[in-house]
Amino acid sequence: MTGPGQPAPPPGWYPDPDGTPGFVRWWDGAAWSDVATPAGPGVAVQFSPVLASPEPASSPMLPEEEPRAGGDGARTAWVIGVSLLVLVAVVVAAVVLGRPEPDPVAQTPAPSAQPLPPPGTELPPGTVRIIDEAAGISYPYLGENWYEFDLGIQAEVTAIAGQYFVTQDLTPDGSTFIAQCTSGPLAETLGWAGPSTLQRTTRTVADSVRFNYYPRPNERTVLREEPRTVDGHPAYLYEFQLAWDAPGYDASGERAVLMLIDVGRPVPALLYISIPNTHAELYGVIDRVIEDVDVL
Repeated sequence: MTGPGQPAPPPGWYPDPDGTPGFVRWWDGAAWSDVATPAGPGVAVQFSPVLASPEPASSPMLPEEEPRAGGDGARTAWVIGVSLLVLVAVVVAAVVLGRPEPDPVAQTPAPSAQPLPPPGTELPPGTVRIIDEAAGISYPYLGENWYEFDLGIQAEVTAIAGQYFVTQDLTPDGSTFIAQCTSGPLAETLGWAGPSTLQRTTRTVADSVRFNYYPRPNERTVLREEPRTVDGHPAYLYEFQLAWDAPGYDASGERAVLMLIDVGRPVPALLYISIPNTHAELYGVIDRVIEDVDVL
C-alpha cells in the first residue's frame, strides 16, 4: 500500500512484503501477486521505500480512567446483583435435575468446526528440487505456495511428480484450474520410437494436452520450437500460448511448455509447465526451470 501523496512504484519484482528471506513477489502497479518465488536468474529485483514492509504499529496508550463519584456504592450494588443471579441459577438447576429424563431423541450432529483442508500438500521443509525418480529427471522447486502435485495421473504420462497451485477453485466443468510444473515417463500411446522421433512425439503431446485440459475452442500460437540438449541428453522444446473466450473461466489464456528428454530409458521424460494469464507475472519461472533440468 502506498502512502498519501506518493506515486505507486512501477510493476516489477520486489522483495517479498511478508519478509521471507531470498524471496520476491510481483507488484503489478496496484497490488501484490498471490505467489512469492525465490529470487534467481532472470528475476530483476527492484527496490522501493514505498513498498517496504511497515514496522509493526505500537499499541495505543489508553487514557487512565478517572475515578467516578460514588464508586463504593456502585460496587456494592454490583455485588448484590451478582449474588441474586447466582441464587436464581441454583434454583433453576435444582428444578431441572429433579425432572425425570425424557426418552432419547435422535440429534442432528453439529457441523464440524475443523478448518477446511489446505489447497495441497506442502513439500518437505528444505526442498530445493523436485526429484522425479520414475522419469529420471530433477528440476527446481518454485517455492512458497507451490504444492506437491497430488491431483491424480494425467493422460500423457504413466506416473507424475511435481508442483502446482490452484488459480480458480471451480470452473464451469466442475474442475479446478491450476498452474503446474510436473513431469513423468511418457505414455506409450504417444508415438515414441527413439530419439529420431523427439520432434514428432512432442507435437503429438502438445495436441493431447490442448485437447484434454483447456476450454474449447481455443487458438494456439507457437512461441518457441527447437531441439535442445539437457544435461548431455537430446531433447525437444515446444512452447505455445493458448487463447479462448469461454464464460465462467477466470483465465482467457495460458502459456504452456512441453520438453521431451531422451534420458536413456525405454521411454523419455516429459516436463510440462503451464501458467494461466491470470498469473502472467510468473511466466519467468518457465526459463528458470527449463535451464536447470538435470538427468538422474
